[in-house]
Amino acid sequence: MATYVITYDLSTPGRNYDDLYKRIKAYGVWAHVVESTWMVVTTATATSIRDHLKKALDSNDKLFVGVVSAPAAWTGLDDDMTAWLKNHL
Repeated sequence: MATYVITYDLSTPGRNYDDLYKRIKAYGVWAHVVESTWMVVTTATATSIRDHLKKALDSNDKLFVGVVSAPAAWTGLDDDMTAWLKNHL
């Protein structure tokens, strides 16, 4: 299992994020870290995650998927998010 960071920029104003969120949450172990950044824990590859999420994007949207691990640092996140990160990194 690896922890992946997913970050995106959806270009269309007023865009509906429901399909993208549903696809991210399908990985089971996930966290919505900040506005356009999520993390998932999965055995999938970065390429397969990208391909799965790309189905919810428009051609002008941007997406990055990469492995993230400890050590890591953050600030301003609530206690629940901090606990999730400590548990999964």
